[in-house]
Amino acid sequence: MDNTLTEDNQLLLSIQSSDRNAYSRLFKKYYPVLCAYCNKFVSIEDSEEIVQDVMFWIWESRKKLTLEKSLSSYLFSMVRNKAFNKLTYWESRGKADTLFFEEMQDTIQQFDYYHSKELLEILKKALDKMPQSYREAFIKHRFGELSYKEIAKENGVSPKTIDYRIQQALKILRVELKDYLPLFYFLSTWHNGL
Repeated sequence: MDNTLTEDNQLLLSIQSSDRNAYSRLFKKYYPVLCAYCNKFVSIEDSEEIVQDVMFWIWESRKKLTLEKSLSSYLFSMVRNKAFNKLTYWESRGKADTLFFEEMQDTIQQFDYYHSKELLEILKKALDKMPQSYREAFIKHRFGELSYKEIAKENGVSPKTIDYRIQQALKILRVELKDYLPLFYFLSTWHNGL
């Protein structure tokens, strides 16, 4: 029998008996390799969070945990599935954010010149606060109408990296523009109602 399999089975049995040392050994053994694997799909920050969630779940569910495959396979499958769920979430969130910012731009264009200028200045200040890589990706995509692939090619990175940068830029803008969001929503609704 494979030594890893035997060791993992022993670790799992000990963990099921609430042995914290066994859990600690499992964590040290798998955490780095699972993070590296997960990082193929999502950012390192998200990878660490996903792997921690999986490891925490293993401890929390230890009493009722029954595996039909090896512990190693189980851990890698869980991490992969959570990474794919995260990517699906980003994709749907990105679409929602795109719609919101398109509406925001329309609202700014429909508003009178003085208010448009003021709101654009607020948007510019918010953009200036974010890291350059996020700002550039966001501006090229939203205002330059370049695709993720086109921006990725220009920057020598993957489209996934550009997606991550744009999502981070949108998070920053949601925080920076939070006081103005009701105004944007109200104006958008009001104009649509005319």
